[in-house]
Amino acid sequence: MATTAEPTAQQLPTLIHLAALTHLEGQIRAAKTIQELQFLSVNETRRLIPYDQAFLLSRLDQEKEGCRVLNASSVAVVDRDAPMIVWLEQAGQALARAASAGEQPMVVTEDQLPDALRSGWREFVKGHVFWCPLQHPDETVLGAWWFERDFAWQENDVTIVHRLAGSYAYAWKALSKKERGWSKAVWKPAWWLLPIIALAALCFPIRISTVAPVKVMAKDPVVVSAPMDGVIADVLMYPNHMVQPGDSLFRYEDTNLRNQFRVAEKQLAVARAEHSQAVQAGFGDPQRKADAPLKEVEADLRQTELDYAKEMLDQVEVRASKPGLLLYSDKSDWVGRPVTVGERIMEIADPRQIELRIDLPVADAIVLKEGADAMVFLNALPLEAFAATLIHTSYHAEILPGDMLAYRVTARLVQPDPRVRIGWQGTAKVYGEQGPLAYLLLRRPLMAIRQWVGW
Repeated sequence: MATTAEPTAQQLPTLIHLAALTHLEGQIRAAKTIQELQFLSVNETRRLIPYDQAFLLSRLDQEKEGCRVLNASSVAVVDRDAPMIVWLEQAGQALARAASAGEQPMVVTEDQLPDALRSGWREFVKGHVFWCPLQHPDETVLGAWWFERDFAWQENDVTIVHRLAGSYAYAWKALSKKERGWSKAVWKPAWWLLPIIALAALCFPIRISTVAPVKVMAKDPVVVSAPMDGVIADVLMYPNHMVQPGDSLFRYEDTNLRNQFRVAEKQLAVARAEHSQAVQAGFGDPQRKADAPLKEVEADLRQTELDYAKEMLDQVEVRASKPGLLLYSDKSDWVGRPVTVGERIMEIADPRQIELRIDLPVADAIVLKEGADAMVFLNALPLEAFAATLIHTSYHAEILPGDMLAYRVTARLVQPDPRVRIGWQGTAKVYGEQGPLAYLLLRRPLMAIRQWVGW
């Protein structure tokens, strides 16, 4: 019966090292990125070679770039400004320039460094240093290892490190070609694609739009104007109050009107007495009889004056003609203020009948048609947007408060919302006709250039 020979005590360490080497080379082949491979090179190599600290430096065949510490053992991120890292990069560059260190691993001593770097050696190096370039089979040097430990380096350590350096260099270059090939495939044509993409983006058709302030207004309100000249004595209803037909809105100062009415009454009584006296005297005196028609006309004139005074006195108190929401500025703005006939004082509106007034500045004006779309963003409801439709656009610009020259645009909500109240303000985004993106971006610069150049 066949038996399996067990390893002797002398063979066991060799088999352990061989298993560790096999496992480590398997990890090298399984690395998917250069960063993962570089991390393995300074941390997992400790499985075969004991060391206190290891550093991986960048490629050495470009003296203009110098050396760069890429990774350090037991450190997640290398501090680029650390004094030891700065000194180590200078020492690596000095060793790279030396012909003896360019391709073969070697044990480094203080005497092999320039005089300027020896003080740093005594400060930062605490043991024996082993330098091993990572050279590809095609003789390309991709980087180098810097190992430090307390005891001296043996010949078998040098052999193992040299073997691993070839494996790391081969995997490093293979991963570099893979990443560089993918990068070239993606970015190489970008230099001529970028202008085409930019031109296509500028020609992309979009809806031309502009932004303007908007205010919620009452639709077809009943205007309450001054029926006569006078001074308002009191306003009987507060703003935003629901009124009914016949409710008193405001009252005039009626002192003069009441006096005029009383004077007209007295004058009418005098005229009637004179007429009656002329009629009675006419029976005996033909001369007095002829004055009777004149006195009758004078009495009729006084009656007309009395009717006029009564009509004016009846208009002292102005009443609502229809139900609705009473709209005006403030009670204190009108009490004691003289007004003229036809002056606009109040409005009575149906709160459910609203429309939107958009003040479109002349500088932002675009071609608008009836039925154009708009989006309204009210300050009172900042998280919501309301779709609207344009129903009218003024042909002439008006000077608005703040010395702003703007067109008046009227719109209505597509879906009425009971939350929207008269007087609310916000911003409206008005959409015009379709045009290229370049027109939207260059419209203002083109306007400025034309105004400056004059053509």
